[in-house]
Amino acid sequence: MRPCALVCCLSVIVVTMHSQTRPRARDLGIAPGLLEPGPQNAITDVAGVRVGHTTFLNGDNVRTGVTAILPHAGNLFQRKTPGAVFVGNAFGKLAGSTQVDELGTIESPIVLTNTLSVGAALEAVVRWTLAQPGNENVRSVNGLVGETNDGALSDIRGLHVTREHVIAAILDAKEGSVEEGAVGAGTGTVAFGWKGGIGTSSRRIAQPGQTYTVGALVQTNFGGRLTIAGVPVWKELSPRPSGAPAAPQDPAFADADGSCMIVVATDAPLSAKDLKRVAARAIFAMARTGSTYSNGSGDFAIAFSTAAAPPPSTAGPPDVISALFEATLDAVEEAIYNSMLKATDVTGSGRTIRALPVDQLKRLLQTYGRQTP
Repeated sequence: MRPCALVCCLSVIVVTMHSQTRPRARDLGIAPGLLEPGPQNAITDVAGVRVGHTTFLNGDNVRTGVTAILPHAGNLFQRKTPGAVFVGNAFGKLAGSTQVDELGTIESPIVLTNTLSVGAALEAVVRWTLAQPGNENVRSVNGLVGETNDGALSDIRGLHVTREHVIAAILDAKEGSVEEGAVGAGTGTVAFGWKGGIGTSSRRIAQPGQTYTVGALVQTNFGGRLTIAGVPVWKELSPRPSGAPAAPQDPAFADADGSCMIVVATDAPLSAKDLKRVAARAIFAMARTGSTYSNGSGDFAIAFSTAAAPPPSTAGPPDVISALFEATLDAVEEAIYNSMLKATDVTGSGRTIRALPVDQLKRLLQTYGRQTP
């Protein structure tokens, strides 16, 4: 079966929500760490990595979608990618994680969507993989699908994401710039009570005779006490509508619950063991932004390398590993900021979740001595 045949019945209208007028973190002078980003400041700065989105808006109450990350352009099943998973808090669903943890490889696209669409997404990943030339005799596929719950803005019980949406996101995957904000799997998400979404960033590490790249992509739907570049935004700006009580019952404004999915890519040749250590730093980076890692937050990180993994005895030297840890922390922190800054106001299921107010944020950053353009 040809891959394109799998999407011929896609009859829904898929709409992209543009956010070109919204800034990224660096546009406001927010640049965590000392390392420089790659040319796109995105996970796609790791050569070969591709990202695609399907954004699904329908009526007044469907605000959902799919984001797909492909480690390389070849046959992912036949040329498996060294990978690892780190679980910060397992209040969530990451299908396929146990085999990745056991074998240290990823053999499918990495797909992000909403909580109740993991099943549909997993079926789609399997169908897409089986349809690839060279996989005619494949009888087992370990699809890797993560999620966050976008039920605050979308009719999650309606199970609106179909396998066609998922395959469309996979087929849309491309190198270059990555659309951020309220797109794909981030269409209906909420972060710190503000509009969350998809964000990405990267860092480059210069070593003698070699430069490595680390890229991160996040799906933000978690909470806590929002902090940006060390500034306690939560003390000064409130996402709650004007006149709302201090502690409304609306779960959209919960202070801590929710989830975050993080995908980290690198071209450094790392073993699965060291990739798991990298993935752990991705979860740690959430603390810089004010995450309180609540009981109801599903915090998962997937890390993979586009290079062949070295034997365990020849894993990278400690100074390189430490630099990769630093790059991961900085890239994930900035990706989280980008996910919120590039998001736009979204109305769905009878409520509006506001995007971070850029002008107010700029004034606040200046008040705390953070220079903005």
